[in-house]
Amino acid sequence: MPAHTTDSTPPRPDDTGAASDTAAVDGKDAANGPGDAGGSEAAGAHAERSIAGTGTGAAPRTGTAPGTGGEGVDAARRVAVMRRAADGGRRWRGLHLAGCAALLAVALTGGAVALGGAQDGRTGTAAVSAAGALSPGDLARGDLGAAIGSLQRHLRAQPKDFGSWATLGLAYVEQARIEGDPSRYPQAERALRRSLALRPDNDQALAGRAALAAARHDFPGALTHADRALKLNPYNERALCTRVDALVELGRYDDAAEAARTADDRRPGVPVFTRYAYVHELRGDVRTAREVLHRALDSARSPSDVAYVATALGQLAWNQGDHEDALAHYARALAADDAYLPALEGRARAQAASGDRAAAVKGLEQVVARSPLPGPLVALGELYEDRGADGDRARAEEQYALVDAWTALARAGGVNADLDTAMAAADHGDKKEALHAARAEWNRRHSVHAADALAWALHVNGRDAEALPYARRATATGYRNAAFLHHRGVIELATGDRRAARTHLKAALDLNAGFSPLGAREARTALEDLEGNR
Repeated sequence: MPAHTTDSTPPRPDDTGAASDTAAVDGKDAANGPGDAGGSEAAGAHAERSIAGTGTGAAPRTGTAPGTGGEGVDAARRVAVMRRAADGGRRWRGLHLAGCAALLAVALTGGAVALGGAQDGRTGTAAVSAAGALSPGDLARGDLGAAIGSLQRHLRAQPKDFGSWATLGLAYVEQARIEGDPSRYPQAERALRRSLALRPDNDQALAGRAALAAARHDFPGALTHADRALKLNPYNERALCTRVDALVELGRYDDAAEAARTADDRRPGVPVFTRYAYVHELRGDVRTAREVLHRALDSARSPSDVAYVATALGQLAWNQGDHEDALAHYARALAADDAYLPALEGRARAQAASGDRAAAVKGLEQVVARSPLPGPLVALGELYEDRGADGDRARAEEQYALVDAWTALARAGGVNADLDTAMAAADHGDKKEALHAARAEWNRRHSVHAADALAWALHVNGRDAEALPYARRATATGYRNAAFLHHRGVIELATGDRRAARTHLKAALDLNAGFSPLGAREARTALEDLEGNR
């Protein structure tokens, strides 16, 4: 989250940048490293019926939207390079950050070069999920790496094909999301600009720009581009869904609900159903969210759609503390796609909460070896800390240091990483930097997640009176999130409101007693002290 408001002014359609057509086709870009895998998800197999009439309107889980992982290089090599990069722990926070970041980039982009240039016949194995299915053609049906290679060959022969330039741009956005490699974002931008230079009134490229902006966490920009695309084609599915994503992330939940209803009227299907579910979850209507997701699962036809929706159900169950149900949904997702990273991560978290720490550690180690993003890195670090075996503290420090490297690389790829920075740094890094990042994010958008991040960053900096209104705002929509309740309870305790603190700390543990290895332990300790002093 930069310290300035994101500039959402769309680039001019004729702004093709300095890169040549060949560079955009082959993916020869600046050597940026891995970054945010989040972003807008749309498209996928369509359901045969709309949800209209159920009184729902929702949005997707954009911050945690599932994606499958293409290996590029084998897992053992990635682990080895990551361990070399992480060697020295906190040294990353100082003079060695740039060098370590470069090693991390090698770990994640070693195979991406082959995918981008398609020069040696190797292709990725990533399946395209409902969350990010790309049209037209084979991008929506199978091997993303092979599809990109096919598009590149086609564009070398037909460089004036604006539709294929737009599709290639979307493919790079999807590849960045799947592989955690933001070096694809500048490539995507060039391809989309080329498409618009060839055909300015091109809704597919404008929708691609919306998806790219959302992937970079430029949500005002995503909304602007989506609206432009929808003026040209009101039925563009990617633009419809990205519009919902952007409104959710900006904290405009009523507008997001209306946008989801509009999307459902025009293009009912799995992507819209998941967006309905998420907005209802944010409002505390878990029953409707669950019903809609089950309907989406019934409508899923491809393995990638099944994995995507089953994972969303697993995340919903996890948030409600039903770890057994969560594990069942993750098992279904992995039966459909055994390499699906969000399901692997979710299963590991549920295993940890259920007491199977060994399986949880092993699972998260596999996840971060393929896609070292802040969420799983912090979760793995906290599991090491909680285990407390010989060397575990150093192992935890390695994970937290990798978050720093990821942040630097993400920003180099144009990603706004402030929310991730704020949450990781508040508990495991520079507290002043956490507050700076959280304030910057709040200045850009007023979502519940931004409110919680700012509340917690203020708390760890000893400014609890300022933190309390934001902690209250984070929980005001009815969103059932144990971490938010824990943060609010701790802040209330620090301000002297013991009764409210007891209420919210108990609510956090009652909702999801395993929401975080370290957070849950802190909540239990604080609650026991409160109960003992009654």
